[in-house]
Amino acid sequence: MTDDLLQRRRAARHLCERMLSGPRPLTLRGRLTRLAALDGLDAEPDFYGTDGPVRELEQRTAALLGTEDAVFFPTGTMAQQVALRYGAETTGRDAVALHPHSHLERHERHAYTQLTGLRALWPTDGPHHFTAADLAALGQPYGTMTVELPLRDPGYLLPTWEELTDLVATARTAGARVHVDGARLWNTTTHFGRPLHEIAALADSVYVSFYKDLGGMSGAALAGDAALTAYARTWRHRYGGTLYQQWPAALAALDGLDTVLPRIPEFARHAADLAPALAALPGARLLPEVPPTHEFQLWLPHPAEDLNRAHLALAEQERVWFVSGWRDAAPGLSTAEVSLTGPALDWTAEDVTEVGRRFLDLATAS
Repeated sequence: MTDDLLQRRRAARHLCERMLSGPRPLTLRGRLTRLAALDGLDAEPDFYGTDGPVRELEQRTAALLGTEDAVFFPTGTMAQQVALRYGAETTGRDAVALHPHSHLERHERHAYTQLTGLRALWPTDGPHHFTAADLAALGQPYGTMTVELPLRDPGYLLPTWEELTDLVATARTAGARVHVDGARLWNTTTHFGRPLHEIAALADSVYVSFYKDLGGMSGAALAGDAALTAYARTWRHRYGGTLYQQWPAALAALDGLDTVLPRIPEFARHAADLAPALAALPGARLLPEVPPTHEFQLWLPHPAEDLNRAHLALAEQERVWFVSGWRDAAPGLSTAEVSLTGPALDWTAEDVTEVGRRFLDLATAS
């Protein structure tokens, strides 16, 4: 994307009066204004993350997940490396059972191999969660089994509760630790029908993100027992993640826990109403067919260039933000991620159908 096109896209998004997919963007001033409106701003900032809003965020996160403690990290990549390192050191095994489509494998530049010297075992290479049978068939020892909930790249996939508990039991039988890549764990409670602390109780360590879906600025947490979190604070420092002050990110995360997290079940229920309308657009397909969360993939039989052009035209001409970020998956077939959050609550299924057809008309116009 050229700089000119990027600037047009950003300008159009800020001017849009209706948005289907994605959150409403904040300017720098908007972000500062939101932070300035929060309570407790006369308190002292944190000192190297040991107190203040950072410690409050750690305690809130631990309480939500039902763990002994949680440690704030500037990035999820750093948090996950610490979790896998801990698993290798405590079990004496350098292998990690993980999915080839996981964030660890695809979006962290293989940090677990480059920083810690670990190696991956893939129980499956398919675009679906691996099963307990897949894990049992590995035939090799591993120190940590990781599961990404939801598994984003193949379509924000979630197993059933029974499949998940069977997977965890199989890892335990193998003498392995269980780590949940829960960047979007917040989104899973409706599907599993269980609170966060019951889901997190399956694992020895859980990573959560504060900017994915919660609308924070940045940051993540690694949660677990006291031994893990003491280790995590040591290695966070060694990795350069113990910053002098991190209170802006912590305040934004606390705001997300207060204002966004309680609404996520509502997002999921409304997405269940809107998703069939997207699936009914000419040539459309959803992945998964019945999304378990408010995020999923939409596939359309058109080149990505045409769909991105149509999306920008719709945004500039009608001030309506539909579904953006189209990528070619095959000749004449494109995919984009859909995230139906707060702004989408104003849409009906009929709205989706009407705007979707105008969007496709623009995409096929010469």
